[in-house]
Amino acid sequence: MKSLIRKCALGTVFVAMTTAASAATFVNVLTGGTSGVYYPLGVTLSQLYGEIIPDSKVQVQATKASAENLNLLQAGRGEIGFSLADSVSDAWKGNADAGFAKPLDKLRAIASVYPNYIQIVALADADVKTLADLKGKRISVGAPRSGTEINARAILKAAGLSYADFAKVEYLPFGESVELMKNRQIDVTLQSAGLGVAALRDLSAAVKVNFVPVPAEVVAKVGDPAYRAAAVPANTYEGQAAEVPTVAINNLLVTNDKVSNEVAYQMTKGLFDNLERLGNSHSAGRQIKLEKAVEGLPIPLHPGAEKFYREKGLIQ
Repeated sequence: MKSLIRKCALGTVFVAMTTAASAATFVNVLTGGTSGVYYPLGVTLSQLYGEIIPDSKVQVQATKASAENLNLLQAGRGEIGFSLADSVSDAWKGNADAGFAKPLDKLRAIASVYPNYIQIVALADADVKTLADLKGKRISVGAPRSGTEINARAILKAAGLSYADFAKVEYLPFGESVELMKNRQIDVTLQSAGLGVAALRDLSAAVKVNFVPVPAEVVAKVGDPAYRAAAVPANTYEGQAAEVPTVAINNLLVTNDKVSNEVAYQMTKGLFDNLERLGNSHSAGRQIKLEKAVEGLPIPLHPGAEKFYREKGLIQ
C-alpha cells in the first residue's frame, strides 16, 4: 500500500513538472549580424521580454537578417524578428528573386520601428564621389539575399548600374566588409542600417572614407513606396562633415500567427513601454515612435498587437 501511495505521489509530481514545463513561453528574438543595429536592439528586447512575459524562456539569435528572419518566422522557429519593409512585402507576395519561393502567409506585424539608411562608403583614395564613379570598383553589398543586398540591387539598378559593372562583388555582412575595407581588399561597402551603425563608426575611425550620395531622382526611379528620399545627418560618423542625401526604408518587427494574442500583446506593450531603454542600447532605438507604429505595414497586424494599438487610440 505504501509502495502504491509512493508511486501515485511520484506520478503526481511528474505530471506537475510536465505541466509546468509545457506552460513555459518560448520567445526567440531574431536579429542580424552582431555588428549591425538589429542585434543590440534585439538583445535589449530579449531582456525586456524575459522580465515581463510570465514563465518565459527568451533567447536572442544572430542571423543574416531580413530574409532569413522572415523564413524562420514562417517556419515557427522564432517568435519575433526584425526585417526591412520591402523584404516583408516581397515575402508576403512570394517574390522568388528576393529569396521567397512562395508567399509567407503566416507572417503578422508587431510594429513599424525605425528607418534604415542606405549608406554607401568608399575609401577616400578610391576617387568615388558619385554613384557613376562606382563602376570598376570592388564592392561588398551585404550577405546574399539579406535586406541590405536586396536594397543594393534596387538602388544600383535605379542608378543604371548592375553587379557586372564592378571589378569585384563581395557578399559579406557589415563587420567582414569593414575588415576588407581596412585591408584595402575592396573599395566600397554598401550597408543598409540604422544611423550610427557600429561597423561604419569603426571604419570611419580607422581610415579616411567618403560617403557617396544617393540623389532623390535615383530614389524615385526605384518605384517602390517603401523607399523614400532621406539624409544621413552631418557628423553621424567621424570625418563626415556634411549631410549626405540617401534612401530610408522602414524596419518592422514581425511575428507569426502561431504566437498567442497575449504574448503578441506583451511583446508590443513591452516595446513601447521601454523606448528609453531601447534608445540607450542603440541610437536607432530613439527613432522608434508609437505614433508611427502602424504606418506603411505591408502585412496584417497580429491581433495581440492590434489590441494594444486600440488601447492607445491608434486604431479605431
